[in-house]
Amino acid sequence: MKILVVGGGGREHTLAWKIAQSPRVGRIFVAPGNAGTAGIAENLNLHPTNVEGLAKIAEEKGIDLAVVGPEVPLASGIVDYFDSLGIPIFGPTKAAAQVESSKVFARKLMEKYGIPSPKGAIFSSYHEAREFLKEQRPPVVIKADGLAAGKGVIIASSLSEAHKALSDIMKVKIFKSAGDRVIVDEYMSGREVSLIAFTDGKTVSPMVPACDYKKIGDNDQGSNTGGMGSYSPPGFFSAGMIEKVTKNILVPAVKAIAKEGMTYKGVLYAGLMIVDGEPMVLEFNARFGDPETQIILPLLKTDLVDILMAVVQRRLDRVKIDWSSEASVGVVVTSAGYPGSYKTGFPIQGIENVDKDVLVFHAGTTFGNDGTIYTDGGRVLTVVGLGKDMAEAREKVYRNVSNIYFEGCHYRKDIALREMDRIKSQL
Repeated sequence: MKILVVGGGGREHTLAWKIAQSPRVGRIFVAPGNAGTAGIAENLNLHPTNVEGLAKIAEEKGIDLAVVGPEVPLASGIVDYFDSLGIPIFGPTKAAAQVESSKVFARKLMEKYGIPSPKGAIFSSYHEAREFLKEQRPPVVIKADGLAAGKGVIIASSLSEAHKALSDIMKVKIFKSAGDRVIVDEYMSGREVSLIAFTDGKTVSPMVPACDYKKIGDNDQGSNTGGMGSYSPPGFFSAGMIEKVTKNILVPAVKAIAKEGMTYKGVLYAGLMIVDGEPMVLEFNARFGDPETQIILPLLKTDLVDILMAVVQRRLDRVKIDWSSEASVGVVVTSAGYPGSYKTGFPIQGIENVDKDVLVFHAGTTFGNDGTIYTDGGRVLTVVGLGKDMAEAREKVYRNVSNIYFEGCHYRKDIALREMDRIKSQL
């Protein structure tokens, strides 16, 4: 088989790495890819939103399956376009991808079909939202409707912060048209967890749960990012809770989308808050998470290509998906200044010094003319360690991430630390 992976981040490197392990696969192409994918696939100089260009190259190369990583191509209708040409593709249609591309769409869907979510209100008028805020007791959550690279949710601890967030989103337009509408939500306190599932629109098969870290600094300080690290499995999220979320959230969501006349084949990602033992949906995503994919797929024992094809062909119920019982911890290494402005083009040293059983997934990297790997983005690498338990996985990843260096490199020192603290508190 020939597989095309669309995207160029750490998630896409991980997908290509896992796909390469399948005996069914002959060649892999990644568009646009990075320095990491170049070692296992052929990189194609095409932007993920160049849908027509991607389809043309897929036809020229005789691609048997395309796999979409990022959310923007999905929201742009890449699946619809490939389907119209008869090119097999893994991912939901443009209409179904609205569960991520429009928080308003997702909220209305959840309310209509009784899927548990926070109490809130939807606004397209800045002045009406501002008046509503005056009646709220902080903290409150302000959410931009559209795609904002994982940064469109602002938790305001005071009304002045809430008013500033509202102004930034709806008047200043820091997220451009993604902020034309907002949701003002109640603040919920609890434990956050992500449960991502494969679905062919009928069958839902959950992956192992994961917890990620959004803030740039230790102890959840600083600005929101696309993700600074992740770990699996969180001990507080039991097998019984996975079953509960699958039954009460994931399956109803897939059925609701089908009832609305949409085709959903791909990955459905539920970002959850566990409040007094009950799961609530903070958000849905229509694709593999990043950096969650980097720590989840190394735990997958079943051939990923078998799963992807079963989803596309709507026969997921015939595939048994097995997962490792190991723990997995991933630490994201970023450029100085991220998630704000940052410089690129710094040589990366020390990747060759990482232990052989530690995984390094590339994101913002590129090769120079001299063959050296240089930084080429905000999130540069994800370093992943596996172990028999969380302590071993965490020790392994931090012992190795310290070997990697480039000018201004930054990473959080506390990924999975709260899980370690939780384990210690139970002893």
